[in-house]
Formats: sequence, structure tokens, C-alpha cells
Amino acid sequence: MNENAIKGNFGKVASGPVPVPNNLGTRLRLARKTRGLTLKALAAAAGCSESLLSKIENGKVFPSLPMLHRLVAVLETNIGWMFEEVDGEEGIVFRAGTRPRITLDPLRQGEGISLERIVPYSAGHLLQCNIHHIEPGGESAGPIEHTGEEVGYVISGEIELFVGQRCFRLSVGDSFVFRSELPHHYRNVGPATASIFWVNTPPTF
Repeated sequence: MNENAIKGNFGKVASGPVPVPNNLGTRLRLARKTRGLTLKALAAAAGCSESLLSKIENGKVFPSLPMLHRLVAVLETNIGWMFEEVDGEEGIVFRAGTRPRITLDPLRQGEGISLERIVPYSAGHLLQCNIHHIEPGGESAGPIEHTGEEVGYVISGEIELFVGQRCFRLSVGDSFVFRSELPHHYRNVGPATASIFWVNTPPTF
């Protein structure tokens, strides 16, 4: 998929070529049929229209991150599977400057946010890990909730982390952990770019 297509769907490439799942619809359709669900049944369970789901499966539109979370939850899979790619040459070490970095679509995934992949998306990994880079005023889409557990460490900047009904102001050196079933999102409240080393399991995005 070329860079223009990436910008119009999940995001734009921040540095270097980044694989984006141009077969997302095919994988969703495969997972749906494997579980014996009709379009109507999956759409109802995920809270979207049947016509929208049909367009997603046919590659005409891409779902928002919260919607994609709902779809994969019903299908009992995870977003990591949608982004599955081959590991690096050795599959162990990923050198500085070579890790893919994706800038998320501000209309769907969050304003001013890019993800630097620490663990590549692969069915073989039990952990998902990214460095979230958030520009001043940037904020994640959500709140979102899903199965799992998350832990993070603030590398730079200042953020507000919302978990359930609580809000926490965090700065460099602060860390956090919470169950992913709690609604959560975050925003940069400082004057500079904030970065968070973020790990969750099982992989969901």
C-alpha cells in the first residue's frame, strides 16, 4: 500500500516504509466466517451497521480504533493479528533508528500521536510494546476498553492518564499499571513532546 493510502486509512508513515494491513477486510471476513457469524450478527454484536461492516470487509473504509477493538473482541482475536508481519532478520534485536514508527490518523486514533514499535506485530509474541510519542496538546481516541493488562513508564514530558473515573498527572520517571477492562485514554498536558514506554498483554493493537 502506498503512503497516500496509508494517510487516508490508519495513518501516515512517520519515518520509513511501514506495513499497513491492506488485507484487514479479508482477515475480518475470515475470522467472521470461521466463527460462523453473519454480517448482521457481527455488526449487531459490535455495535455498527451491517452496511458499514460490509464496506470494511471489502476494503472501502477502515474502522476507527474503538470499533476495531469491538470487532476483534467479538471475533475472539486481537488487533495484532490484523497487523501481523514477519520479524526482523534475527527476530531478537531491533536497532535504534530501524524500528517502524506510525503516525496515527487524527480523525480515528488520536490527535498528535505516533507509535514506535518495540515488539513487532506477530502471532508469536505474548506482549505488545510501543513507545507512544504525543505532541503537545495531543490526545488518544477513546476511552477504549478490552481484555488484558497494561503497564507504562513516562520517558519524557507530562501527561494526564484517565483510567475508569480517575485522572492521574504523570511526569518523567512515573509509571502505571491497570487492567485493560477499565476505560482508558491519555493526553499530553505539557509544553513538549511526551513519550511513554507502553506494554500490554495480550496484544490488542
